[in-house]
Amino acid sequence: MLKITRQHYDSLRQHGEETYPHECCGVLLGQIDDDTRIVTTIARAGNTRTDSAHNRYNIDPKELIKIQSDGRKRGEDIIGFYHSHPDHPARWSQTDFAEAHWYGCSYVITSVEKGRAVLTNSFALEGSDENDKKLVDEKIEVA
Repeated sequence: MLKITRQHYDSLRQHGEETYPHECCGVLLGQIDDDTRIVTTIARAGNTRTDSAHNRYNIDPKELIKIQSDGRKRGEDIIGFYHSHPDHPARWSQTDFAEAHWYGCSYVITSVEKGRAVLTNSFALEGSDENDKKLVDEKIEVA
């Protein structure tokens, strides 16, 4: 399960609206308690994809390292990632699956239709390597 405050939930959805018709992306930071990932901070990231930003995203590794380092100073770990799907469902694509490598993390996707966030879903990346990885539907609890 993913626990997130209303403020953070609304913020990541708003990020998708602001970047429409391109995909937004960002990082979820917090702690893991048993099987629950608890979001305490979200970090917006720039989408470095210039070839197809309307249906792909990439976070610059240098930016990701800074986000991780800043989080660790606050006692937070990377517990997930988020991005938007402009005019597409809030379901993971084959590209999302192929590019997901942070096992034990949440992958949150918001469908943004005609500039409005309509649905947000989360998927947990389970497995231990590329041969047995899978994205599993994950409940989002907005507090």
